[in-house]
Amino acid sequence: MTTSSAVNANISIEQLGDIALICIDNPPVNASGQLVRQGLLDAVTQLNSAADAKVIAIYAAGRTFVAGADIKEFGKPPLEPYLPDVFNAIEASAIPVISILHGTALGGGFELALSTHARIGLKGLKVGLPEVNLGLLPGAGGTQRLPRLAGMGFTLDMALSGKPVSAEAALEAGAIDRLVEGDPRDVALAMAQEVIDGTLATRPTGSLQVAADETLLEETANKLRMKQPHLFSPHKIVEAVAASTLPLAEGLKVERAAFMDAMQTPQRGGLIHAFFGERAVSNIPEAKGDARDIAKVGIIGGGTMGSGIATACLLAGLPVRLIEVAQDGLDRGVATITKNLEGAVKRGKLTQAKKAAALAALEPSLAMEDLADVDLVIEAVFESMDVKRDIFGKLDTICKDGAILASNTSYLDINEIAACTSRPGDVLGLHFFSPAHVMRLLEIVQGAETAPEVLATGFAFAKRLKKVGVLAQVCDGFIGNRIMNHYAKAVGYLVLDGASPAEVDQALEGFGLAMGPHKVGDLAGLDIGWANRKRTADQRDPADRYATPHADRICEQGWFGRKTGSGYYTYEDKHPKVNPEAIKIIEDLRSELGITPQDFSAEEIVDRYLTAMIVESIRVIEDGTAKRPVDVDMVFLFGYGFPRFRGGPLHQADQIGTKALIKRIEGYAVEDARYWQVPQLLRDMDAAGQTFADLNKKA
Repeated sequence: MTTSSAVNANISIEQLGDIALICIDNPPVNASGQLVRQGLLDAVTQLNSAADAKVIAIYAAGRTFVAGADIKEFGKPPLEPYLPDVFNAIEASAIPVISILHGTALGGGFELALSTHARIGLKGLKVGLPEVNLGLLPGAGGTQRLPRLAGMGFTLDMALSGKPVSAEAALEAGAIDRLVEGDPRDVALAMAQEVIDGTLATRPTGSLQVAADETLLEETANKLRMKQPHLFSPHKIVEAVAASTLPLAEGLKVERAAFMDAMQTPQRGGLIHAFFGERAVSNIPEAKGDARDIAKVGIIGGGTMGSGIATACLLAGLPVRLIEVAQDGLDRGVATITKNLEGAVKRGKLTQAKKAAALAALEPSLAMEDLADVDLVIEAVFESMDVKRDIFGKLDTICKDGAILASNTSYLDINEIAACTSRPGDVLGLHFFSPAHVMRLLEIVQGAETAPEVLATGFAFAKRLKKVGVLAQVCDGFIGNRIMNHYAKAVGYLVLDGASPAEVDQALEGFGLAMGPHKVGDLAGLDIGWANRKRTADQRDPADRYATPHADRICEQGWFGRKTGSGYYTYEDKHPKVNPEAIKIIEDLRSELGITPQDFSAEEIVDRYLTAMIVESIRVIEDGTAKRPVDVDMVFLFGYGFPRFRGGPLHQADQIGTKALIKRIEGYAVEDARYWQVPQLLRDMDAAGQTFADLNKKA
């Protein structure tokens, strides 16, 4: 006899004799929202009360099992029933409960499976505990039940990386019990019958014991203290996993307390902002128009940037025609692309077969005329307007109608470039960040005449390349480099006024940057910034204090950083050491300029650096170069190494507050009133009691 009933809109029960099936149906990803939680609890309670089923099987409709929490509930007061209570009720069920997992079982979805008495995976399944990416830890039994099934090591790897693992790896570790093929409902029936027949064992995880591994816990904790001292939740994950040796109820209390502690940290706020911000940047009308088809890409320039862009396109499955002016340059470009693809193979991101296919899709050429049939051309030569004007003038006559002409320029005027063509509507900026096949940011620069469908194509192209596309308007440096050029002055002033480059780097690395600005400069090549300063020298206001005479003098010695062996640091071995000759240049300059060196604490260095970044970020919003505050934040998270857990400069501005920011800027203005000026938008926001989060909602 078969009966069916709806528990609520998302949960239904189907009973076929001794087998009860619970179906989760909450499209698109069966998120564990309130109705799902309540429905599961009610269904298990009803079936146990009726006591006429011998086994319960939980499966999900659609393309996936429960893929995580309901993001619509993020940032809102939690709603009962809470996941831990639902899962404890499932584990306590007198009737054995099994789960059938397909697609993805992530976060609370995987914890749901862990609370059942047996877990069956379907081929292609991935399971994961991604909470660490949001500044949290598994809070519904993941750190307690998974060690009982798969051990502490497997649990720590999953929970600390936040990365999903394959069904095969989960099966080998014991996290799931079977791996089969079939339709979720059919498999649910078959596996439930095996429970009845005694051929599939069931076991509550709370009845299992964990093998303690104190050495592993200590080594992991020490490694985290060394590598992730700024973060909170990873350390709490280790504490929670350590508690899995306790009786389950006690371990769950430790886990829940750690979870609630993590919920209160500013890091969670920053990571949640980053999570939603990554999605928000493309949630704009400009990104949603009709995009043109891009089947083949042409790239002009086989240097570091051009090769990186070509690699990104090849990895996305796009054929690439690479153009250079000389054979040796073309050969170097192909060699760089090959090396990039080999690196992807070594990292497990690419198979040998796919690498071979990518290289087969690369067509090197010395003839620009070979771009006649491509759908998108990306110019990636050095920053010379004369060179770019010449290239775009030629492209105008070579490229087919409807082809998009893009420049990877970091600073130059897209409108001036577009004016060299008879089709300015087809021209835009696609500003990649180095290394272009790794860095996820892509500034999509809208020219005055860029057609709407060309702009929409830029966003579609970014998505194809798995980049975070951010809309920017034309100005010198667009969003990121314009802001960077401003706060770089604050760094220069700090050094001129008494801080050493190493002190600045150490303070900012303490803030969470992977590398301080002087180390970054040495890595990228100090000659790049020097060339840009010389390019814009005639635009400098003589009344402004020049921030980087020391950098110029260092470059005048031929010291460009790592590639020359010396810069702010020396590179005789793997570990950079302070360059004493660079320090002497700085000290001599202070004497020449009559500067009495000041002592700056690490906190003062961070405050000045961050405040300068915030000030120019506000101006970028004020004049419309960036559409919204969140766009600025995502530029810095994905292109400039701003610590993700801090959310971005304007998210940080909200943490500081408008009044405190104004007071800080006015205090610095006593020293230099030209550089330190309070943006009018900040004063207006203070008067209105607004935050940058408020501005994001209004945009």
